[in-house]
Amino acid sequence: MVLLHKRKNATVDKATETKTETKKVKPIDSMPAHESDKNDDKMYFMALGGLEHVGQNMYVYKYRGKYLIVDCGMGFLEEEIGAGDVQYCDTTWLEKHKKDVVGFVITHGHEDHIGALKFIWPKFRKPIYCTRFPAEILRQTFDGIELDYDPKRDIVEFDANGATLDLSPFTVETFHVSHSIPEAQMLIIKTDAGKILHTGDWTFNDDNPIEPATDYARLREIGSDPKLLACVCDSTSASRQTVQTTEIQVRDTLTELMKNAPGRVFVTGYSRSIARLKMFADAAHAAGRVAAIKERSNPNPVPFVGLPEFRQIGIEFDYLRESDIHLHRDIRDLPAEKQAIFLTGSQGEKFAMLTRLCHGAVRELKLQPTDTVIFSAIIIPGREQDVSTLYNKLARMGIKTHTIFDTDNVHASGHAGRPEFERFYDMVHPQVSIPMHGDYINEMLNGKMAMERGGAKQMMVVHNGDMIALSDGEPAYVAESIETRFVVMEGETERSADDQVYKNRKKIATNGAVFVTLPIDKRGFLKGTPEVSSAGIFETDDTGFMKRQIQIEITKAIDGLTKTERKDKNNLVRAVQTASNKVVRASLGADKKPQYTVHFVQK
Repeated sequence: MVLLHKRKNATVDKATETKTETKKVKPIDSMPAHESDKNDDKMYFMALGGLEHVGQNMYVYKYRGKYLIVDCGMGFLEEEIGAGDVQYCDTTWLEKHKKDVVGFVITHGHEDHIGALKFIWPKFRKPIYCTRFPAEILRQTFDGIELDYDPKRDIVEFDANGATLDLSPFTVETFHVSHSIPEAQMLIIKTDAGKILHTGDWTFNDDNPIEPATDYARLREIGSDPKLLACVCDSTSASRQTVQTTEIQVRDTLTELMKNAPGRVFVTGYSRSIARLKMFADAAHAAGRVAAIKERSNPNPVPFVGLPEFRQIGIEFDYLRESDIHLHRDIRDLPAEKQAIFLTGSQGEKFAMLTRLCHGAVRELKLQPTDTVIFSAIIIPGREQDVSTLYNKLARMGIKTHTIFDTDNVHASGHAGRPEFERFYDMVHPQVSIPMHGDYINEMLNGKMAMERGGAKQMMVVHNGDMIALSDGEPAYVAESIETRFVVMEGETERSADDQVYKNRKKIATNGAVFVTLPIDKRGFLKGTPEVSSAGIFETDDTGFMKRQIQIEITKAIDGLTKTERKDKNNLVRAVQTASNKVVRASLGADKKPQYTVHFVQK
């Protein structure tokens, strides 16, 4: 049984047969009203973010009126809106139930799973349960922004090799799984109603050099439990057909590339991938080079955790030795053919080190045509344009590059592909498959394999905000759909990603803006010439022709209004827009739609 849930949030105008979206999604008819029923014996799952896209992972489990939050992450903006680079989940609905939230459980320390906690946690102030690696990231992050919290009581560490957490009415068991960051965990969320396996991000990379392999014994045990109500499973790379590249293969590839490079070798990848840093260091040593990271140009403290801090955390937790990776300032006097430098910027981030190097913005380090740059990373969805710009900039500088598109085994993903999913569903046999964290087609492929290979009776491919009811031996269904959205933190202001402010910014950036000041009397008659200025419309009109024509057309349009019409300022604004459009579109094209702002000066 396949359920592809479609929201009932559209109405049809019979006269025009056009669909319009209602603002709010109402609970689906005939479904039980469970919100206040603390005796309800079903388990519920819902995503505030993380379905049908990558990033913004935030999942909610509900049982007997209590709520458990799994992960709380950020994601890249899907399009430029003239704000920050990231967005995260709107928790307005969940805040109504915050007294019944038992805590946050974190699967691992990537930004798309913990990055929003600095914004969202203060609204709830409930314990965060995680292993020591994400705990250290969170403490340094909270300290950096001077957040008021208790380092021990508010961030509770558990053993990365497995733990059991009592978060009544939930019991959460954790066990280790391979991923591209240390200490990743799968979760078994238990209640009296049954069990749910929440995978987090995972792969079966058994050649990880700094950690043991996935706990297959526990995975088989829970996977064969008939009380496994559902498997909520990462879908990011379900469409990949090839067998997973291992970190050892990446090490060997980097070694050969470093041996054959004529000058310095720069490797860019994810800062939190401590295993990749270890492989980079081992490859440099095997190639006769000295490994280093590029430290920040500005020595002043920053309110975030970056590559230098991750190197230090890796050393403190015995994943790295201090002698494995030095700082660039300690090796910069070595011959070029002896240097290997790891730096940030694999996603073309504006202020990352590689991006700044490409723009010549790093005083103490300049790229040379003899350098080699290796991108040991995939492109995260949403960053394609920025990375393409970086590739082309390096090519124009005459610098040799190696990427996943032209060099085999230069990156090992942290996400499973089809071969790993087949192994997974040979072990895991849930009653219901709930694919998460991936675009729609990858979620579909994940659910299809769960049914064909894992014996699942249903797959629930749903939307953010759909609350799935789960009960042993019973069909799953969507009990309620709530309105969800993403927000952007800009400075100290939290806005919706679809806020009118951002819509206006995009419109101005594309179509320009016209600003008109009308001197009028109390009856709405003009008492002088309208003042007209613009952004992006006629700054280059040296003769002032377009500006003058707009003034003339506005005057004619307002003079043409009746005494009754001109009493309403909305009529004056419409007259300004119509008159200005007549001039702008005649000069710049019929599709030009500037943003208009009209101010009134009483004379």
